[in-house]
Amino acid sequence: MTEPIWFKSSYSGNDNANCVEVASATAAVLVRDSKDVEGARLGFAPRAWAEFVSYASER
Repeated sequence: MTEPIWFKSSYSGNDNANCVEVASATAAVLVRDSKDVEGARLGFAPRAWAEFVSYASER
């Protein structure tokens, strides 16, 4: 399996503190903690992720 390409918000800065990183996989959007890149990853269906981002951007 190919390692996904991870992205983080430009609001996070370059110090990697308190950030999450997001990657697009074949059938899911993956989320991980930038301080523990080898740790657990959460996977979300693309539609669920889009709804979460839409909701969060309104807050």
